[in-house]
Amino acid sequence: MSGSRQQPESRGYAWFVLCVLTLVYTFNFIDRQILVILQEPIKAELDLSDAQLGLLSGFSFALIYVVAGIPIAWLADRSNRRNIVACSLAIWSGMTAVSGLVSNFGQLVAARLGVGLGEAGGSPPAHSLLSDYFPPDQRGSALSFYSAGIYLGVLAGFAGGGYVAETFGWRMAFFVVGAPGILLALALPFLIKEPLRGRLDLAHSENKPTFSQTLTAITGRRTFCLVAFGCAFTAFISYGNGNFFPSYLMRNHGMTISEVGFALAAVSGVAGAVGTFGGGVLADRLGKTEKRWYLWVPVLGNVLALPLMAYAILSENTDLLLYVLFPANILNSLYLGPSIALCHLLVSPGMRAMASAILFLVINMIGLGLGPLVVGVLSDAYEPLLGAQNLRAAMLSVLGCGFVVGNLCFLLAGTQLTEQLAIAGGDR
Repeated sequence: MSGSRQQPESRGYAWFVLCVLTLVYTFNFIDRQILVILQEPIKAELDLSDAQLGLLSGFSFALIYVVAGIPIAWLADRSNRRNIVACSLAIWSGMTAVSGLVSNFGQLVAARLGVGLGEAGGSPPAHSLLSDYFPPDQRGSALSFYSAGIYLGVLAGFAGGGYVAETFGWRMAFFVVGAPGILLALALPFLIKEPLRGRLDLAHSENKPTFSQTLTAITGRRTFCLVAFGCAFTAFISYGNGNFFPSYLMRNHGMTISEVGFALAAVSGVAGAVGTFGGGVLADRLGKTEKRWYLWVPVLGNVLALPLMAYAILSENTDLLLYVLFPANILNSLYLGPSIALCHLLVSPGMRAMASAILFLVINMIGLGLGPLVVGVLSDAYEPLLGAQNLRAAMLSVLGCGFVVGNLCFLLAGTQLTEQLAIAGGDR
């Protein structure tokens, strides 16, 4: 194996690796988001509040994800990244299947913690692998293609989960989506080679900076921190409102769980995949002469998405809001690929898994951890005043907050980008 790692493999093999890792990431989000489409039947059977739903679909998962993510990423910067991804996939898939056996809220929280523990080892090593299979001027596109796995997972989880839950019950849905990931985890070591770290950069070495050096370099870069918070507050909207959109359609528009599953599979899954991949391609093309386009593309998408998202929340016309939600989700998904690619440009090759872990720590703690929880808490708080409109008001509150803070962070990140890219270049 060591001899085959010394030269870059063919472009075709690089794309094969990208497709395999995207499939892994698709399973990541099927298993993460399956709970979202199943919230209403779970709420009814286990007698839960909206705040508890927000805790389940957001904070409990995010807590263990971010706690475990940093040490796993540190290990990934020093050891075999492919094997870490395979082990992580087996853990989160197995714990998803276990979720179908729970009988109370505490057991379901414990199962979701297990899913979070497994998924903490998924993306950081995968991002690092892809940066060693694709050169810098193609990384935005490659990482956006990979990140489209989020929405392929949403598509499969919503459509398949809704159908299985309505036909066989919500417990069976957990079993059906958990089992295939275990099989893929067993095959992964035979499909992907571990490449030489940093081999496609202008200058590279396999030096392994200490944990302290890595943490200091990453957190000391103001641009990196601002990009992370820009992503986090954009995700605050998409996770907060996205995790409650199935409940909103069932409660306020009278749709069944399978109707919601198939509808959101298209308007969230397909649209999100198009937007995520498109954002990276657009940023790579525009960023050849001006790197700040890696920041401006997310801002442009968020600004254009705002009125469409607001309409989707306020409209009484079910068909029209779903049509409007499609372009809104494309625009609101432009941010992730360019942001990951830019963060990798801001650090040396031996810090990339850790950079992704810290980026995702911030995204998941604020976006996934707080987004659904804040929507759930606000929904419960608004209910005495607004009745059945409580969830709408909570979603609008999160939309406004995330939009202002997220875009401000992206714009501020551009003020020192040139200088900090030069510093990062000197680290290589």
